[in-house]
Amino acid sequence: DSVIDQEGFRPMHPTSVNGVDDMIRLGDLNEAGLLRNLLVRHKDGIIYTYTGSILVAVNPYQLLPLYTTEQVHLYTDRRLGELPPHVFAIADSCFFNMRRNKKDQCCVISGESGAGKTESTKLMLQFLAAVSGQHSWIEQQILEANPILEAFGNAKTIRNDNSSRFGKYIDINFTKGGAIEGAKIEQYLLEKSRVCRQAPEERNYHIFYCMLMGMPAEQKKILSLGNASEYNYLTMGNCTSCDGRDDIKEYAHFCSAMKILMFSENDSWEINKLLAAILHLGNVHFEEYHVISVDPKALEKSLTQRSFMTSRESVTKPLTSAQAMDGKDAFVKAIYGRLFVWVVGKINKAVFKPPPEDTKYVRQSIGLLDIFGFENFNKNSFEQLCINFANEQLQQFFVKHVFKLEQDEYARENIVWKHIDYNDNQRTLDVLANKSLNILALIDEESNFPKGTDTTMINKMNQVHGKGDVYVPPKNNHDTQFGIQHFAGVVHYDSKGFLEKNRDALSTDLIQLVEKSSNKMLKQAFQNELSSNGEIKRAPTLSGQFRQSLDALMKTLTACQPYFIRCIKPNDFKKPMLFDRDLCMRQLRYSGMMETIRIRKAGYPIRYTFDEFLERYRVLLKSSLCDPKVVRRNVAVYIVVVVIVVDFHDTMLELERMKELNEKALLIQRVLRGYKYRLWPSLLQVQLGFARLQAKVRARQLQHHYQQKRVAAVRLQAQTRGYLARKEWQRKRRAVILLQTNTRGMLARKQVKKMKRDTFLSAKERREEELAALERQRRLHQVLQQKKEKEASTQSESITAQEMVDDIFGFLPNMVGGQEGQAPAGFKDLEKQGERTRPEEVDLDDLPMVEDIPEEDYDDLDEYSFSKFASMYFQGAATPTHVRQRLRQPLLYHEDEGDVVASMTVWWIILRFMGDLPEPKLVQGQGARGLRGSNMVNNSLDPDLALRQDRRLSHMVGLDQVSTTGVSQQGKKHSRIMDGIFFSFFCCFFSRQDEIYCQICKQLQENGNRSSFYRGWILLSICLGIFPPTERFIKFLQSFIRFGPMGYAPYCAKRLRRTVANGVRGEPPSWLELEATKSKKPIAVSVTLMDSRTISLPVDSSSTSKEICQLLSEKVSLKDTFGFSLYVAIYEKVWSLGSGREHVMDAISQCEQEVKRKGGQEQHAPWRLYYRKEIFTPWHDCKEDSVSTDLIYRQIIRGLRFGEYKCDKDDDIVQLSAKHFYVQHGSDCSLDNAKTVVQDCINASLLEAKTQDKWLQMVSTAHAQGPYINSRQKAAGVKAEVVDYARQKWPLFFSRFFEAAKLSGPALPKNKFIVAINWTGITFLDEKERRLLQLSYPEVTGVNTMRYSSLSQRLHSGWTVFLLILLPPLREGKTFGQSVSLLTLKGDFSLNAAMAGNIAELVHMFLGGLRERSQYAVALQEVNQDDPTFLSFKKGELIVLIKDDELTVGRGWIKGKNERTGKTGAVPIDAILVLPTLTKPTNEVMSLLNLSPDQRKSIMAANQKETGTVERVAPVSLKEFSYEYFRQPIKDVNRQVISKNVAPERLWVKSREPIKQPLLKKLAGNSELILDLCLPILKYMGDYPTKQIQSPLELTDQIFGPATKDEALRDEIYCQIMKQMTSNNNRFSLEQGWQLLWLCCGLFPPSQSLLKHTQRFLESRRREPLAPDCLQRLQGSLRYMKPRKLPPHQVEIDAIQQNSTQIFHKVHFPNDMEEIFEVNTSTRIRDLCQTISTKLQLVSSDGFSIFVKTPDKVLFFMRKLWFNVSPGRDLEADLIFHYPQELPKYLRGYHRCTKEDMVNIGALLFRVKFNNDKTQFVLIPKMLKDLVPNDMLKAMSTTDWQKNIVAAYNKQASMTSEEASLAFLKVVCRWPTFGCAFFEVKQTSDPNFPDIVRIAISKQGVSIIHPKTKDVLATHPFNRIANWCSGSTYFHITVGNLVKGNKILCETSLVKTFITVLFVCLFLFFLLLTCN
Repeated sequence: DSVIDQEGFRPMHPTSVNGVDDMIRLGDLNEAGLLRNLLVRHKDGIIYTYTGSILVAVNPYQLLPLYTTEQVHLYTDRRLGELPPHVFAIADSCFFNMRRNKKDQCCVISGESGAGKTESTKLMLQFLAAVSGQHSWIEQQILEANPILEAFGNAKTIRNDNSSRFGKYIDINFTKGGAIEGAKIEQYLLEKSRVCRQAPEERNYHIFYCMLMGMPAEQKKILSLGNASEYNYLTMGNCTSCDGRDDIKEYAHFCSAMKILMFSENDSWEINKLLAAILHLGNVHFEEYHVISVDPKALEKSLTQRSFMTSRESVTKPLTSAQAMDGKDAFVKAIYGRLFVWVVGKINKAVFKPPPEDTKYVRQSIGLLDIFGFENFNKNSFEQLCINFANEQLQQFFVKHVFKLEQDEYARENIVWKHIDYNDNQRTLDVLANKSLNILALIDEESNFPKGTDTTMINKMNQVHGKGDVYVPPKNNHDTQFGIQHFAGVVHYDSKGFLEKNRDALSTDLIQLVEKSSNKMLKQAFQNELSSNGEIKRAPTLSGQFRQSLDALMKTLTACQPYFIRCIKPNDFKKPMLFDRDLCMRQLRYSGMMETIRIRKAGYPIRYTFDEFLERYRVLLKSSLCDPKVVRRNVAVYIVVVVIVVDFHDTMLELERMKELNEKALLIQRVLRGYKYRLWPSLLQVQLGFARLQAKVRARQLQHHYQQKRVAAVRLQAQTRGYLARKEWQRKRRAVILLQTNTRGMLARKQVKKMKRDTFLSAKERREEELAALERQRRLHQVLQQKKEKEASTQSESITAQEMVDDIFGFLPNMVGGQEGQAPAGFKDLEKQGERTRPEEVDLDDLPMVEDIPEEDYDDLDEYSFSKFASMYFQGAATPTHVRQRLRQPLLYHEDEGDVVASMTVWWIILRFMGDLPEPKLVQGQGARGLRGSNMVNNSLDPDLALRQDRRLSHMVGLDQVSTTGVSQQGKKHSRIMDGIFFSFFCCFFSRQDEIYCQICKQLQENGNRSSFYRGWILLSICLGIFPPTERFIKFLQSFIRFGPMGYAPYCAKRLRRTVANGVRGEPPSWLELEATKSKKPIAVSVTLMDSRTISLPVDSSSTSKEICQLLSEKVSLKDTFGFSLYVAIYEKVWSLGSGREHVMDAISQCEQEVKRKGGQEQHAPWRLYYRKEIFTPWHDCKEDSVSTDLIYRQIIRGLRFGEYKCDKDDDIVQLSAKHFYVQHGSDCSLDNAKTVVQDCINASLLEAKTQDKWLQMVSTAHAQGPYINSRQKAAGVKAEVVDYARQKWPLFFSRFFEAAKLSGPALPKNKFIVAINWTGITFLDEKERRLLQLSYPEVTGVNTMRYSSLSQRLHSGWTVFLLILLPPLREGKTFGQSVSLLTLKGDFSLNAAMAGNIAELVHMFLGGLRERSQYAVALQEVNQDDPTFLSFKKGELIVLIKDDELTVGRGWIKGKNERTGKTGAVPIDAILVLPTLTKPTNEVMSLLNLSPDQRKSIMAANQKETGTVERVAPVSLKEFSYEYFRQPIKDVNRQVISKNVAPERLWVKSREPIKQPLLKKLAGNSELILDLCLPILKYMGDYPTKQIQSPLELTDQIFGPATKDEALRDEIYCQIMKQMTSNNNRFSLEQGWQLLWLCCGLFPPSQSLLKHTQRFLESRRREPLAPDCLQRLQGSLRYMKPRKLPPHQVEIDAIQQNSTQIFHKVHFPNDMEEIFEVNTSTRIRDLCQTISTKLQLVSSDGFSIFVKTPDKVLFFMRKLWFNVSPGRDLEADLIFHYPQELPKYLRGYHRCTKEDMVNIGALLFRVKFNNDKTQFVLIPKMLKDLVPNDMLKAMSTTDWQKNIVAAYNKQASMTSEEASLAFLKVVCRWPTFGCAFFEVKQTSDPNFPDIVRIAISKQGVSIIHPKTKDVLATHPFNRIANWCSGSTYFHITVGNLVKGNKILCETSLVKTFITVLFVCLFLFFLLLTCN
């Protein structure tokens, strides 16, 4: 030992024996120890070693299993030093620190050429893409940039087969969540000289060799390309191949990467053209230079001559051979260099995403620097100088970061520290670039001198730097080499060519040549050298450009937190497991590794501020010992030692922190879960269960004791009771026996008597039955005899046309309408005294209200023949002539299937009516009810029409044999058939009227059957009176009518004109109309007046109440016609037809239907028509029309008698009776007259209350004392007094009533009521005639109507049809979808009413008439005038208007009197408001007029609250929430100037104008975005007028779309919706707001601060229909936690607009089944799959999924995964899913199978289709494609296939179709491709595979199959898939190692489906792997 110590040896430290992971922990801290540590680990295959946080990577020159997916997962989210050293650990640290510290990171990868820098960079990229976890296309694009950059910028050198001949900095950008969103690549100093010359055993850039080897022969021929050995530029190094590189495969990868990075086909071709041009230029064959698209002669001139500009002219100088070669090489280098820059720019365009303009957006990034390593060759040139200068900069950055900054920090912190010496290369950098007259500056300076040469340059360098120790001057004056002392040693550079390379300039001739080229890419590459005017730009020197880009790089690195990877090259021979100690030692030495270890070992590289350290690691403190909030500064001294820590300690602290956090998180979870379950209902249930268990146990114990005692007591009682019972039983038994004896005797005697009586009665009944049978036989014989006689007489007589019509309508009685049966109740008196007048025929066409069609319209009817119409519009081969068979389809096209069926039914009915189809026979035993149930028409019509069907269609078809007393069978048949036709028309009027007319006209044209012909014209004339044709058919129908039989042409034309003028009818024809059709004359209808007169009027089918009223008024000379209406009465029902466009015959038809409903006969319906006064005008004057007054007077007297009008006091009715006494009898007071008056005026109930004598006395007394007796007043005046009394007393009885529903307005007890309009005002009544609201006309400020056009456009078409079916048929004048708006002083009411137009018209007329006659006005503004001519008044004062001829309204002035002052004067019209009243307005009205709208609202609300019309709970608003979270209201200066007392803006209340700023303070500044949200909300709710109508889906997308992406907007949307719903009196707007809130609650919940206010808002409005649903959806959103990602679907919007909260989806299945399932907005795919599986009774829902077919958005439920499918285990799944899903795959030829299997399967498939029916064997040839795979159809002839399939069928055992389907699955499941998902794709990644391949995904993995041979080309298990991603039409998969793995790039339109299936399979695979 002593000898060894003396010789300087010492023992090896134990850490150096096996090596350590971190060289800081080496005991032998010297160069030998470092070298041995790397050597030992290199021999063990461990290539990575730490030096603190610096990674040392030794190139293994072989592929190691260190870069698999498992390794990626292993190193993800782990601290540095926690696992063995790895490049993935550095990448993860960069990613972790970027997200933790919110600071950009960078990794500097340095080392010599061949040390592995490029591979380390690629590994870092692969890891960052994997840890991003998005599998996005941008990640793959960034990764695929490497193959392109390596192809253009890497080459084989002596030291490296894939040497990067350029530097690059890849800046990878990340989102806030850590996902890659883009990247940018910067390139530095491409070695362009390699394009022209290479050193021995080196190659040109890879792209040339790959292109020549991989390009298709056709493209090579176009470019005149051959092999690499043919080109000078590729053979200078005598090396055209590279071991370990497959140029063909690399070219395929290169082409794939070009596609991924969006290089177009044209881009790729242009690049190939330029590369080919470079190769051809190298061979100097001018005839081949067409590929760069320049003139060969111009090129020859540019390469062999040089142009110079002198002071006067351009001089051309020929070049020597050497100069021409240099010029050619310069041109080639320029082309390639600029092409490389263009390629990098194109890549950046694809992968770089510019940052948004938002200043708040912070982008995080990680930069990877892969730059050329230090180079020292035998001959070094200008490129090596620049490369080594860059390495000097990076070394200085490393030194500065590791040594300088570290030690300066320790000095500032006063840490005891021994300074560590290190190799500082700052002096070298000063000489090269920093000091004045540095070497690079001298090179630039000399390059700018035209006469500067390499010799002058080196002389200046010698002169300036010759005496320094960094610069090594040449040995003599003739030597061109100089040396530089670099940090890695001295490097000698050959200065020859320095200036030319630095200038990097092309001759003017070559640039002009490029400018004249037609190659666009060439011009793009040289665009920086070409100016806009064609002048040549002066380019900066190459060193200047390089220094500028290098300075920018250093600034970027300085701003980042750096990591370092030092790559070590173990040997110069690129051999694995060979370690050159000297080479490695040199690299360790100049990299400063020794000094790095020392400073890292002794120093503290990890630093925190005290607050940061305490905040991060406070979890490690024990709060009982050190409370960080209390003793924060007291522990500063203790913490200072720890705040600056070493790497190892930082890692340990992080691990301990994570451990503590996990423990605390588990503690919190445990406590919260315990608290949750203690509050959860299950805990209460458990407690309740235990309580019940205890009760049960205790009850059992008590029950046991009780049972014991009870058994003893019962035993005792039994013995006692037994004895007593036996004794009592014996006594009773004896008594019972005695009773039975007597009873049986009595019963026997009664039975004997009954038998005797029954015998006598049966004999008598048999005799009566025999006599009845004889009588029936005799009557039958008489009937048959009469029938024969009638037939004989019919045959003998000739039948005329009129007789035929009479025969058809022989069942109709001759009658006058309105005189059948008894008069309705209350009107019988009118018929007792009435005298009917003779019917007068009046032509209704002469009435003034009917606008006839102009005669000139008939002149051109010859062009409109029916045959022409048929040729234009009839379907198929339908003819316009008569046929007797049924149609196969309607004559006209109908979209609705129900219209088609109904049209076919109408055709059948028409044929029956015209006698073209025999009548159906009544099946024996089938009555009317049976026929009605089996009616064809019943089945063909919509079930929603059941009410009308029962009313008119019940006897349409097949009930002709049902007997009806008094009516012939033929009459009933015709009535039923016509009812059927018109019912079919009313079912869908708008689509079938032309169909009915066309069918009738077709049967009339060329109809040779006389009977059928006349029947058809009768039917046509009836139809013409009910409904008109469309505009399309009317002229054709008019033309057809002209050629009708005699008498029918003018009759039908007249009916058509009348129907067109008065509109479509609403009911089928009545019996009266059939009678009129028989005679072709008007219908006689009797109308009774209130004076007992009955007038018979001629009407027709189109007559309206307006026409009847006008006829009657002319008949009785009535002048004041307003308010007189036509009434119809039947039984106890009476209703008004008004005096408008109501069809009279519709009312009569309804009466007949009412009679039929009660079991009576329609033709004898006892209906009556009356002419009565319905309503008075406010200005009614009885003196104007005595006839009117008389009729009204008679009506009032009748009303008194029958109790229609009632008086409050008996005295009132006595006075009225006395006046009637005077009118009737004058002053005659006889008792008989008095009795008559009492009978005329006193109601029967009053006569019962008081005796008749009493009433006689009171009436007689009143009559005698009446003032009219003495004054001799005329009877007309007394009548007028009675009428005025009735008008004042009973205004409601003289009102026009309308049913209405309130849409919006002030609150009322009920929303549906009756609107009564009379001369006093407008009254709202409920169903019990209680007044809800009364409005006088001065309180009504306006009225208008509006249609729901916007609403109808929002309605889905199906919903619109649904509404049309539900509502009664549309009638003219009764339009649905109208509303009337009443603007009043008590609030604005919006009412929905069927007759909204009539309401508005009536109110408008009354208001206008009152204003014309009014004498009262209110002042709108204050007017002060000194001139007495003008009237002065204040705002709100009452002005009495005075008529004056001098001052007229037309001149703008009117004379008025101030009610307050009594003064008169001229009043400007625009200063007053004329009140619609004839009396002085009340004080209440005047006070309301003087109030502001808001004040009126508050008063009305107070009044309603007092009367109980307002809900007890006031609706909650956002007022309280706004105080804390809303912004301050905006002060509108203009608004304040206009009104001084304007209230401040209330942000929580509805506004009609869009808000300009957000409501929430936190969104201040986003005014544009908020306006985009506010406007759609206002538009959807109808609060914002817009000309362009948008669909509800578009508006909801605009409202909710941004909020689904930005969480900050969700509360804003809630607030804006609830704001618009607060104080909103518009009912329609409020309903739309509830729809929005309902949608919003299902999309996402509000924040916690807004949640309670939202819940209170909803709970306070529980009476609203949608409020409970909103609360329920809100709870669902809170429960599911995750909000929806997309705005509402069309189905949701359709449902809520139909006021339905149920959403139903139809789901289709592979076996063509479909089911409807209910879903809601929170239904997940998993829930729906489970629901479907349960309904279908599947064993499990695993493996099934929902698929959506676009663009139809149809849902399919199918099996997606086939991992555990075994046919026969789940029979339902086999039949519904497995069989129909696998069959298409088999028939498409996806499986590989034998002929025997195909024949056997063909027999099974035949059995599935036809079961055991062997007669269908003949169909096998035609259906062969459904039995055999398509690609195997030609394997045998059709006959052979049939023969073999039949033979196989016969061999199989008999089985059902289901069993055959299962047998098919059992055969197919044995094949390896069973259950695979197949995709036909185009691949471009492997040249050995065909272009089109078939990819199959199964449980084995991903297989690539040859589409023709079906051979499996490759199979990749799931555990070998390292990465995958997808674009729009491409998907990419990496299999195996991340570095050298196989890449699969495919193109298909089913990318999303493929990636989805692959992801699910991978997920399940790894899930099963984890579970196992």
